[in-house]
Amino acid sequence: MKMNKNVGEIDKLLRMVVGLIIMALGIINGSLLGLIGLIPLLTGVISWCPLYLALKISTCSIEEYKVK
Repeated sequence: MKMNKNVGEIDKLLRMVVGLIIMALGIINGSLLGLIGLIPLLTGVISWCPLYLALKISTCSIEEYKVK
């Protein structure tokens, strides 16, 4: 199954930053809840979000989709 990119560049950057912050806070506080940060981090890295797919949302511009 081919996963079409549905996360744009700005969205991707924000997801990765938020994911890293959540993970860092989890480590600082010694909480396993920091693992939740993996979700936005991974969706940012692969530029694909299953929730966006279900909601038929895309923050990816046509130019970004064609290039990558």
